[in-house]
Amino acid sequence: MLIEMSKVTADDLVLDVACGPGLVACEFAKVAQHVTGIDLTEKMIEQARNRQKEFGLSNLSWDSGTASSLPYPSNSFSIVITRYSFHHFLDPKAVLKEMIRVCKPEGVVLIADVALPTEKVDAYNHMEKLRDPSHTQALSYELWEELLVESGLRNLQRASYKVEMKLEELLKASFPNPGDDEKIWEIFKHDIGIDSLGMDAHLSGTEIHFSFPISIYVGNK
Repeated sequence: MLIEMSKVTADDLVLDVACGPGLVACEFAKVAQHVTGIDLTEKMIEQARNRQKEFGLSNLSWDSGTASSLPYPSNSFSIVITRYSFHHFLDPKAVLKEMIRVCKPEGVVLIADVALPTEKVDAYNHMEKLRDPSHTQALSYELWEELLVESGLRNLQRASYKVEMKLEELLKASFPNPGDDEKIWEIFKHDIGIDSLGMDAHLSGTEIHFSFPISIYVGNK
């Protein structure tokens, strides 16, 4: 969906902000002229380089740096993307401003992240901060719209999808503080049939399943 909505072509220079282990960057590199990935964590960059080698891709480069002060000249990339990162940023407005700055005129800025109804955001953020202490805040649909409209991006579009998971598997891959995993279990148990989290928690046999509600926002500079 990200590739489709970005309309990436073989002529595009792409920047993947907070690229993590390079999953998105490597997929875009199969289409684009060149993809640059940047992440704050060196371990993530190492994993990204390993993924690049696995795919045999030569049109990728990797940098270390912060999303709030991107180390690139203005108007450098025709597509600037980020996936599953905005809920970690202390100042999402500053990051979006930087993404737009390094994007070429008429270029594409694309963000994929959790988006929720306003009445569900607080419960979701409380649970996520227990599960992942690096979480800052997920935004409501209204706050996303406000952020993007104020940014000056044009031709704004939104699409959505869900990432379905088993709670047990998620917690095995998470790093909650001692004792917080039990609190998370209780939160999900009590949310079955209520959905105050906006995650559609439900039982499948004896297992708790749920889904992350992801929105993709795309616009032109």
